[in-house]
Amino acid sequence: EHKPPQVPNITSSNLIQPSTDPPLSFLPPSQMHRLQMFRPSNAAALLRRNITSLPMRRSTPHTAAALSTTTNLSQISNTRVAAQRAQALARWFTVGNGRAKMSTLHGTAASTEEQQADVIQRKHLGSRTFILNRPLRLNSLNLSMIRNITPQLQAWDKSDLAKVIIIKGTGHRAFCAGGDVREIIKLLDERAPETLEFFEEEYQLNHLIATLDTPLVAIMDGVTMGGGVGLSVHAPFRIATENTVFAMPETAIGLFPDVGGSFFLSRMDGEVGTYLALTGEKLKGSDVFHAGIATHYVPSSRLQALEDRLAELETSDNEVINMAIEEFVGEFDPHYKYPLSGNVRRSIDRCFRGDTIGEIVEALKEDKFEWAKVTLETLMKMSPTSLTVTLQQIRKGADMTISACFRMEFNLVQKFLVSPDFREGVTSLLVNKPATTPTWNPPTLSEISDTDVLNSYFFAPSPNELSLLTSKDLSTLHSRYALPTEKDIERVVTGEVKGVGIYALSKDQVVEWFSRDRRGKQGVREKVVEVLERRTTIIDADGLKWIYGTG
Repeated sequence: EHKPPQVPNITSSNLIQPSTDPPLSFLPPSQMHRLQMFRPSNAAALLRRNITSLPMRRSTPHTAAALSTTTNLSQISNTRVAAQRAQALARWFTVGNGRAKMSTLHGTAASTEEQQADVIQRKHLGSRTFILNRPLRLNSLNLSMIRNITPQLQAWDKSDLAKVIIIKGTGHRAFCAGGDVREIIKLLDERAPETLEFFEEEYQLNHLIATLDTPLVAIMDGVTMGGGVGLSVHAPFRIATENTVFAMPETAIGLFPDVGGSFFLSRMDGEVGTYLALTGEKLKGSDVFHAGIATHYVPSSRLQALEDRLAELETSDNEVINMAIEEFVGEFDPHYKYPLSGNVRRSIDRCFRGDTIGEIVEALKEDKFEWAKVTLETLMKMSPTSLTVTLQQIRKGADMTISACFRMEFNLVQKFLVSPDFREGVTSLLVNKPATTPTWNPPTLSEISDTDVLNSYFFAPSPNELSLLTSKDLSTLHSRYALPTEKDIERVVTGEVKGVGIYALSKDQVVEWFSRDRRGKQGVREKVVEVLERRTTIIDADGLKWIYGTG
């Protein structure tokens, strides 16, 4: 049996080698020992607070900054939920006696010292805030930022004074554009141990975010890709704005969608996660909310008022926090159409259900929809090794807990660091000016064996194992406060949910059930209707029958 070797002392002989290395599939097992690097000590286990205080507003004057808003209260539909939202907005967008905050850091005053920090930490009443602060690099994540965030996040999670934790980026261009892969390649060239430490501590932080006791609100205002997704998608509350641009573009740079991608992408509706993982397709604004990646959609002009509202809460109860966020959500555009719905979604589920890249490619070739042609052209630009590994990663992740997914990804990333495609992809697309076309090795899918990939990347152990900061684990996404998933809708249609009854429900009854269950949440009705039109057929007396399979 193969056992991971002991971690040795750092010497020039056991660090990552330069780009002259052969592809991983040709590496003898002994050469994998070059990846051995030291692991920093882990922090103590997290403690759980017992908070019983009730939420209430303080008697101090309102402190929300005066913000412009395009909301026309007279146009909001006359429903109880809409009326409550209108009243809340009217209160919070009123210029009061509170302080006006001015700065580029989402409306908050910043000292010179703070502006120079890569992560700014703030305390305000019951809220604690991390501000990613590398605007010239689109707040891309590096090891220094991770080491700034992790210990403070652990401390705030233990604190009775911290009721809610917020993470956001400086400005509106980017929340976090991903890991700073150009810096990683530089460290790789220097054979620095920080290369592997970055991924190790990043995954530890991502897992910590997923298993916190204190609610975390991630404000995904701007570009949110790669490492930025890892800082946000595992939180129970994830806010998209009109500026949000989501993507997992790793296959384009010879990597794989890590930071827990094997967990959350495999749990998205149908084959949408597989499609996003392989193609790196971007979703923007409301699309991110309707895909279930974000739990709420809030116009950026309301973010500062939302943060002030969260700071006033005197409880860490998730339901209360959800209701507070719902006060600020954007009104639904009746003309909006989710781009991955209807026929596009049918093609995604049909073409991306294969268990090999070859099957997916053939399905795209057979599909006569223009979307399929464009998608196939996109796939052909990606690293063949990355595509093959990514598909297996997503399929395996569907049956794993989040802890197991991160351990699998840490095993994978060690192998990608000694294979040529990661360096080639980053150098060609991000370092070279102008960008050049990557030369992948192997260059085509036909030269890759699925069996060899499984043996080399998944079954063969890597020198280092991932030690997580907490023993807590998850088997399902934080999805309670997002739009209902397709699986949620299926369970209601098929009568698996308690209280639905034994008789088949009509379309209107299913829609009404979810409207009540999600308390009139914006977008619920539209999501449920789209799913019912695509996945059900009418039987006797307008009752619905679920259609299994993808067509």
